[in-house]
Amino acid sequence: MRPAAWPREVPGAERLLCIDPRAGTIADAHLADFPSRLRAGDLVVVNDAATLPSSLHGRLDGAPLEVRLQGALADGSWRAVTFGAGDWHTPTEHRPLPPALRIGSALAFGDELHATIEAIEGPRLVRLRFDRAEAALFGALYRLGRPVQYAYTRAPLELWHTQTSYAARPWAMEQPSAGRPLTFELLLALRRRGVAIAWLTHAAGLSSTGDAALDESLPLPERYDLPAATVDAIANTSGRVIAVGTSVVRALEGAAVRGFLACGEGETDLRIRAGFELRVVDGLLTGMHEPAASHYDLLQAFAPRELLDEAWAQAEQLGYLCHEFGDSSLILSV
Repeated sequence: MRPAAWPREVPGAERLLCIDPRAGTIADAHLADFPSRLRAGDLVVVNDAATLPSSLHGRLDGAPLEVRLQGALADGSWRAVTFGAGDWHTPTEHRPLPPALRIGSALAFGDELHATIEAIEGPRLVRLRFDRAEAALFGALYRLGRPVQYAYTRAPLELWHTQTSYAARPWAMEQPSAGRPLTFELLLALRRRGVAIAWLTHAAGLSSTGDAALDESLPLPERYDLPAATVDAIANTSGRVIAVGTSVVRALEGAAVRGFLACGEGETDLRIRAGFELRVVDGLLTGMHEPAASHYDLLQAFAPRELLDEAWAQAEQLGYLCHEFGDSSLILSV
């Protein structure tokens, strides 16, 4: 399937593939039809994490490298993926390894931001600590960083290209892209139909690292914050709970692993696959994910592999576009 190379100007005109596992049917629609596919009393849950400019170009012992932040850790350090010389124009899997990594190595990003490698977790994966924290660190990231992007995009992305309409706290390393086409007009259409909207914050990490073994382990543990109001909304809904994006599924199901939905901050390393018993979520709005992607495993908790493969083949034949600026699919399992 061909990737979308740039954000589309009219999100409501984008394609929406509707998959019904109960009937075993697949229907071609448009994103503007999303509200009509839901019922009064349903609850849509979105991830309101804003996207950080989490790609940093710097130097290690004088050699160029790129650091892509994977996520902040509880002790103030950051997990990050490293690359050698080059940038997004080169496909991630073809990027060279970084210069030799050593614990204690100093990284310099321009003249104002520095970091030290505290642990090496793989050929590309490190844990590092910046020389500043909180507001001073975020100020430097916004001055020096760029949004993560991939070689199929046609021009440099600006940070606003990677934000949802309801973005709030800057927790995401990459855009929670399932919510990208949900404009205020579409959200209003949901409310007018009697569909409630709730939110959580999930620190979506990188979707690709260029390392096949590391990609197999994605997603790595990620933090989330589940408000009490959202827990109450889920408990009191008379309809279905529809997650916007796989990050919402992981946060909600991760928060419910002890048999009840607990509000507050947490971290989930939950890997959802075929046969996983969904406790909270009844449906999923998501992008078009390739069968080889880890997200495709998660989809099999909502629909059988055979139906998903048929849906992918049909979408490809119809000219759907994939990846973060691509078209969408809606799976309603109940």
